[in-house]
Amino acid sequence: MTVPFKGGCACGAVRYECTSEPQLAFNCHCRDCQRISGAPFITAILVPEDALTINGNTHGHTQDGDSGGSLTRYFCSDCGSALFAKVEAFPGVLGIKVMSMDDPSWISPSMDFYTKSAQPWVTFSDITEKFDGMPS
Repeated sequence: MTVPFKGGCACGAVRYECTSEPQLAFNCHCRDCQRISGAPFITAILVPEDALTINGNTHGHTQDGDSGGSLTRYFCSDCGSALFAKVEAFPGVLGIKVMSMDDPSWISPSMDFYTKSAQPWVTFSDITEKFDGMPS
């Protein structure tokens, strides 16, 4: 693994650096992630929030998650790139959208969430654990 790692938005207005290895790497196939990304799923990693330094302005959008708690997704205020997510149920942890990393090639997701919402033309990896929804 490559720590620290860096990333940012498409226009360069937001840059970040993380000093921790990911606690988890996963794919999410929920309809909200599909709509927000414009793709069949997102790939994200979870890191301790205090290991992440963010430079630049982000805009947050908060909604209710399946757990009943809130989910806030953060985007670049200038170009709208999806960058981070914070789930109320997981305090102190932040999700980073893997494709916002400068070098995402070393990330290997171990789980697929919300497979019940996956598009029928998506092919799953043989090495990931599958969940119909969010694992508890």
